[in-house]
Amino acid sequence: MKNQKVTFKNSRGEMLSGLLEMPVNQLPYAYAILAHCFTCTKNLAAECSISRALTMKGIAVLRFDFTGLGSSERTLGNTSFSSNVDHLVQAGRFLSEQYSAPSLLVGHSLGGAAVLSAAHELPSVKAVATIGAPYAPEHISHLLKGKQEEMELKGVAEVSIGGQAFSVKKQFLEDIQQQNLEPKIERLGRALLILHSPQDRTVSIENAARLYQVARHPKSYISLDGADHLLSDREDALYAGEMIASWASRYLDNPKKEALKVEKEVAVRLGEQAYTTDVMVRQHSLTADEPESLGGNDFGPSPYDLVSAGLGACTAMTLQMYARRKKWPLHEVRVHLEHYKDHAKDSENMEDPKSKIDYFDRVIELEGPLSEEQRLRLLEIANKCPVHRTLHSPIQINSSLK
Repeated sequence: MKNQKVTFKNSRGEMLSGLLEMPVNQLPYAYAILAHCFTCTKNLAAECSISRALTMKGIAVLRFDFTGLGSSERTLGNTSFSSNVDHLVQAGRFLSEQYSAPSLLVGHSLGGAAVLSAAHELPSVKAVATIGAPYAPEHISHLLKGKQEEMELKGVAEVSIGGQAFSVKKQFLEDIQQQNLEPKIERLGRALLILHSPQDRTVSIENAARLYQVARHPKSYISLDGADHLLSDREDALYAGEMIASWASRYLDNPKKEALKVEKEVAVRLGEQAYTTDVMVRQHSLTADEPESLGGNDFGPSPYDLVSAGLGACTAMTLQMYARRKKWPLHEVRVHLEHYKDHAKDSENMEDPKSKIDYFDRVIELEGPLSEEQRLRLLEIANKCPVHRTLHSPIQINSSLK
């Protein structure tokens, strides 16, 4: 399905800009809202990776920029913790009116504290996940050290956070100092997942411990060992997203597989970044990529690797199917493959690159007390597996634009 740029208004009538990311080939079974970290945007690499992991599991994700960030002007003058909570509530109402009510909230850093508060105003929410969240919003006031006096005198101060300059009003500091999340955490009434890195130097691990102690069951904790606060390593962000998606499926209304509406049996989606590609085969998800040497991230098999895997899987299935029908003692099949391009052995134009053909070297291991005659017959059968025959046959690919 197609990702959609969306806009909606907060309670002040200000327009917020967001992106609704959809599963590749099916209607989502649930909707989530992702709240970004303090002074970040919806396009932070970590937020994109987490969103991608969720959509690959069939969950649509709305991520948007809080007032003063991302698509808005670079100022925090009109934002506060309370306004961020309001934005999340309005985002939930927008989804309810235009798509479907959100059942999952995910928040990163201060966004994690915000989703804990916003959940109380969104009755459709069944699960909440926080990443590197502070136990109390006031925790971030240390980022404004040395600027409090200027705020008192002028009502606003210029601060540098993450190497970027922001104007922060006195009301922002006053607002976070007045927040007390403990009662809301204790009465959350939803499943809670806390993800935190023991090495987080921005929001210490003690915050996760306090969150867990105050929250009631069902509650879970996952250590993001080795990760930094912003999940700068994409593998850390993908891991966090995959853990959230797996955990959330226990608490969200996930329909039976046969009830999912799939546009095509196989769907593939690739955006503007590198070559990491989302692949959905019915309800099964996987990732395709290119090696780093070719400009990829090597987060998954290459397209030719997938072709080889298809040939190997078909070979193994065909041999077992044949052996079972014959009642032969074939206990296990292992197929090893390698794909490469080289000149045909009888090629007359060895210097012409166009004369190269595709080779698949296939080595088959057969485990079991088979006779030599049976082993040779199974080798013949391997060459008759459907994918093998497809690769040897003329094929036609019909392409069209949608």
